[in-house]
Amino acid sequence: MPLFMDRHDVSPTVTAENVAQLHHEDLKVQHLFNCRGLTYWFDERRKTAFCLVEAPNAEAIRHMHAKAHGQVPNQIIEVEAAVVESFLGRIEDPQRASNAELNIINDPAFRTIMVIQLRRESFTDGSSLDIESSERLSEDITRIIKTFQGGIVKHAAHEFLISFKSATKAINSAIEVYSLFRPLAGNTNNSTFSVRIGLSASAPLTKGESLFEDATKLAERLCEVEHDKIMISQEVKELHNSENAISIDREENIFFSFGPADEKLFTKLMAYIESSYSDAYLTIHDFASSLGLSKSKLYRKMVILTGKSLNVFLKDYRLNEAMNLLRKNLYSISEIAYETGFTSPSYFSKCFRKKYGEIPSALKHA
Repeated sequence: MPLFMDRHDVSPTVTAENVAQLHHEDLKVQHLFNCRGLTYWFDERRKTAFCLVEAPNAEAIRHMHAKAHGQVPNQIIEVEAAVVESFLGRIEDPQRASNAELNIINDPAFRTIMVIQLRRESFTDGSSLDIESSERLSEDITRIIKTFQGGIVKHAAHEFLISFKSATKAINSAIEVYSLFRPLAGNTNNSTFSVRIGLSASAPLTKGESLFEDATKLAERLCEVEHDKIMISQEVKELHNSENAISIDREENIFFSFGPADEKLFTKLMAYIESSYSDAYLTIHDFASSLGLSKSKLYRKMVILTGKSLNVFLKDYRLNEAMNLLRKNLYSISEIAYETGFTSPSYFSKCFRKKYGEIPSALKHA
């Protein structure tokens, strides 16, 4: 039977005991709608509750809640059990602390999401070293994540998606991963890769149609910024500062975060690039018009936000997308060139070689 998660935005007066009672009422009538409530999460601070329910469809869950207590969910999405457990750490009720009738769960579903990307800047020393270095780094990163109680949601060859309950543990984990790539004595396995780390935070259901979609997307987008620092969202910065006596601004100088207005502009910029980068004839005017900026202000903002001009940033973004397609080994060089917004395969190869020191055809089957 399909598995669903729903979100309830509750009133400021609702307590964890109130939510436990509502969950208890659901369990009394769930059989009438062929549903099975597995567990729930309640965020006292943000006044949101999330239910995990097996059901034939979303409508059955709405009817169950309406019959049990009248609190119809604000949002329902279908989910996979393994993904829920990776992000949130469980798919059933935690053990009761007592023999009380109600199992009161005051467990916020809010999580800090971290994306780690390993990027190879040059291939002049051979693709086999790429694989060996990647494997060693992956082992080190996995060890660090587990040390700080992070849950690995996804691990591809060169990318990690991780969930943390604590923003502080996420930050400390990021520092340890970042240190693997510092030019310090003993860090011999960092010579072939650079690292990008982005952190954001949110509830599991926001505007997106999958779990932590918006937080994951922001963390991935922050990895596109080349400031040689750990990129953190305003939300993560505020969470860390609320958990610690010392502000993150006064800790190690390896973090960078946008102000609220710049983070909003950056999100808008990345959304436009993601939807348009395959268009080989994009112009600065297109970007300026989309973002509501003059060309001169767009140039200044690009340097502040990304450390690069728009043309350089867009070209690097396209080359990184091309690298991802090359690793899949499913497309021809011409297909990759046109799919990623280059005007011709020859121009694509020229740009690729200038950035990575090798032509794409030499890596396609490596």
